[in-house]
Amino acid sequence: MMDYILNFFSGDFGLALLRFVVCMLVNWVIIDRLYYKKSRRRDFYFTFMLISVAIFFLVYFMMGMDRGKATMGVGLGLFGIFSIMRYRTDTMPVREMTYLFIIICLSVVHAMVDVESTPDVLADFLKLGIIDAIVLGAISMCERRLKILSNKLIQYDRPELCKPENKEKLIADLEERTGLKIIKVEVGGIDFLKDSVVLRITYDGKPNEVDSQFTVRKSQWRNV
Repeated sequence: MMDYILNFFSGDFGLALLRFVVCMLVNWVIIDRLYYKKSRRRDFYFTFMLISVAIFFLVYFMMGMDRGKATMGVGLGLFGIFSIMRYRTDTMPVREMTYLFIIICLSVVHAMVDVESTPDVLADFLKLGIIDAIVLGAISMCERRLKILSNKLIQYDRPELCKPENKEKLIADLEERTGLKIIKVEVGGIDFLKDSVVLRITYDGKPNEVDSQFTVRKSQWRNV
């Protein structure tokens, strides 16, 4: 029994599990140390980690089929995943979509490499290490060089200032109340019965947790 277990984990599946551990470690560094450190978005943290797990095993087991069918199956599977995210969810910000694309690509690369056992296993892991290092370096450089502005949703009690001609007054009032250096204001749903409006402000400062108690459709937003 013990010999069977050792042989099982020393074969192709054992190497796949090792690649999975490496993949999850790299994705965790990207998500936790590079993405979450600035955005503080727990919802996308949850999504990125679980999608990386699902994509890895999806691609791995698809690659166990006939080579031609596997390539077609992986392509159709990824197309279906992106279609679901495009048509069944709210539009993701560009930064989050970029991180999601990177996470999916790394999961696919780690799952597809060394599908069949090769004599030079260390060379395959060295290739993965170089790829991971390049991706981590590129993300780290961009995060340090480029400044990411923070944003949050607020409920505002002066909808009369949301007219385009009152842009300066609106920003001045918001800066006085919040103490933030506001870069941009977007107007969401307006409730004239309660005399309130939902605003999304983009400001220069440390990233905070994005408020999520208000649900406003993308089509309801307009720039002031």
